[in-house]
Amino acid sequence: MTLKLDQVSKKVGGAQHLYPLDLELKPGLNVLIGPTLAGKTSLMRLMAGLDKPSSGRILMDGREVTDMPIQKRSVAMVYQQFINYPSFTVYDNLASPLRLAGLAKAEIERRVREMAALLHLEPYLERLPGELSGGQQQRTAMARALIKDASLLLFDEPLVNLDYKLREELRAEMREIFQRRQAVVVYATTEPLEALLLGGASTVLDAGRVLQHGPTLEVYHRPATVRAGQIFSDPPMNTVLGKVEDGMAWLGEQIGLPLAGHLTDLAPGRYRFGVRANHLFIAPGSAEDVAINAVTQLAEVNGSETFIHITHHDGTYWVVQEEGVHSLGLGKEIQIYVHPRHLFVYDEADRLVAAPRSERRLAATPPEPETRHGAH
Repeated sequence: MTLKLDQVSKKVGGAQHLYPLDLELKPGLNVLIGPTLAGKTSLMRLMAGLDKPSSGRILMDGREVTDMPIQKRSVAMVYQQFINYPSFTVYDNLASPLRLAGLAKAEIERRVREMAALLHLEPYLERLPGELSGGQQQRTAMARALIKDASLLLFDEPLVNLDYKLREELRAEMREIFQRRQAVVVYATTEPLEALLLGGASTVLDAGRVLQHGPTLEVYHRPATVRAGQIFSDPPMNTVLGKVEDGMAWLGEQIGLPLAGHLTDLAPGRYRFGVRANHLFIAPGSAEDVAINAVTQLAEVNGSETFIHITHHDGTYWVVQEEGVHSLGLGKEIQIYVHPRHLFVYDEADRLVAAPRSERRLAATPPEPETRHGAH
């Protein structure tokens, strides 16, 4: 089964929610990643048949379904909120779509028990949703969607309202569940790490436009535009205008580094350079590191790491992601370090022209955050 959107757009009143886009999704996991108001929910509602596009066509397996109501489509959707039938037990919540489909009682029993085991709901089958924790309620909503065996499964940020531990547990389970199914699975998120952990293919959305589509790791390692790189980085990718001149790359006016490695073939001209926060450091790790004088604006401790917000004297504002807890006062003069191998380069038309070689090696698993002295 494939889902194809052909020049699909959505306009509500005078507001353009989605600009004309082309997108083809294949069986397996397809992640929609973008900030709030990027158009993820609008796009999923069109896929589901809850809304009609303002223009364009939607096809499933080559058959146009643009005007087909959701009741006639093989689709299931899970939302951010825990949407279950409050007066039904967990068992009856899972059984309800199967009863509507007219399945035999024995088949309903078998499938409910099987799905309850898969999502660890067996002890709660006789409970009402109001007697469950948030994680158990969302498991129930997911189980009800999965049990239908729909050809199209839509998950609209389903874990956003859960605490960190529950999100980690469900993410791991969902990845395994999705890999077993032949359906087209569409999963919306604002979080790059979630997209990387889930894998599959990713579509980067921003302000109603598709910026990039492809295998998740490829999109992460080679973001096609600066904006795609910022969306697929947390914190957003740091960028600075610069140039290549006389065999040197200049970040801003005073930060110079030699053209080596993946930067060797850059032609003279103006560029925008990018570097992810976890590739900036407050201590040198090799002789090739380039020092940048900076002033601290904020040191934000987040668990076992610190986000250090700094400014360079030319006004450049960057964020450094350092392992460990670091206490740095406001206005403190420090040096930060970057290795040229970690730089992304975009031309004046905002197209990627050079990506780090280490970023181009597509691993089978998501990249881990690098520790300081193992980076180079």
